[in-house]
This record gives sequence, C-alpha cells and structure tokens, in this order.
Amino acid sequence: MSHEITIYTTPSCSWCQATKEYLHAREIDFEEVDVSEDMRRAMEMVEKSGQQGVPVLDIDGEIIVGFDRSRIDALLGLN
Repeated sequence: MSHEITIYTTPSCSWCQATKEYLHAREIDFEEVDVSEDMRRAMEMVEKSGQQGVPVLDIDGEIIVGFDRSRIDALLGLN
C-alpha cells in the first residue's frame, strides 16, 4: 500500500535523522521539508501540528510529532 508521507525537518535535528533512517531502512518513500529553509512550509507544519519542534510527520493526513516508532508502524501497517 502506498502512503503519502511528509517529514518536516531541520539539518541539526538528530531525531529527524533517525526518523529518515528508519523509513529508508524499510524502503518507504517520503517528501522531506527543511523548515529552516522554507518559512511557508514551516508555517504549514505549525498549522498542522500546533508545534514548532521537529520532526513532524504527516502520514496520510495523520500528524505525528517526534520520532514515535510505534505510531509510525501502526499508520504504515509495519507491525
């Protein structure tokens, strides 16, 4: 099953890196948005999540703040 996944990140965020590595290891495609470089998309992230911290994942319209492996797995059916 294909999922629409966006990850809002910054270059200095270790949890962002861990999240991307986790998805790469499972061969899951995603769009990465560097919110330190794109203020419009940063505001989009805040509107979706109510948070300014990263990572924020949007998986098929469901928002996850932080690297919540169990919630990521549940939304992607990776149990």
